[in-house]
Parts: sequence; structure tokens; C-alpha cells
Amino acid sequence: MITWIFGNVKENIVHLYAPTKAAGFLQLEKARVRWFLSVDARDIPKEAVEKGKRTYRSITVNGEEVEFSEGFTDLHTETYRNILNGNAFGIDDARESIELADFVRNAKPIGLKGEYHPFLIKVL
Repeated sequence: MITWIFGNVKENIVHLYAPTKAAGFLQLEKARVRWFLSVDARDIPKEAVEKGKRTYRSITVNGEEVEFSEGFTDLHTETYRNILNGNAFGIDDARESIELADFVRNAKPIGLKGEYHPFLIKVL
């Protein structure tokens, strides 16, 4: 989604890659992105936990945060339903995402250098 909105990847830096979380920096054509992904419940912000949330998804654009944690419960089911109905995305649609994930998985993390995500301070 992010490359569809903000353009192709120009630079890709991985700060952390661990079994339950990863973080890095992407320079895209139209955006600079500090990203953090985690499946560790301890990484959910305290404010979200206090509201009873079990997941947290957020993006900040030009200083404005958009939190979109709700509405993803059945996303995979809907995606598979669309695939079975012949409405799937093709490999060309997914190629950049697959290559981006492959890079992250195989990169050598650099730690707390450069433009790292602020959540990293809490986990490292």
C-alpha cells in the first residue's frame, strides 16, 4: 500500500530485524518513512492498551496521525474470498512488496543509527 501511495523505494535501511519485530527507514519518491512492525503485544502503546486494543496501526503524514487499528479482523478472509472468486492481484501488482519484504528479511540491521523509528528506543 505504501509504495502505491508514495512511489517507488529509493533507499531501504533496516535498523532492527528480530523474530517478533522489525524496523527501518524507507526513502520513497514522495515520502520518508520510519517504520516499525511488531507481533509482540508488549510493543502496543500504553494508550492503546488502556483503550482495550489488542492491535495498533498508525501512520503520520505531515504531522497528522491517522490511527486505523480497527476493521482488519476479517481482512485475510476477505482477501482469500476475492482470490477464490477470481479477483486477485497479480504478481506484477505484488512484486515491489515482495521484494521489499525480502530485502528486510535478508538485510544486516544497523541499530540505532540515522532516521530510526522512535519505538526502537523502547525495545533496544
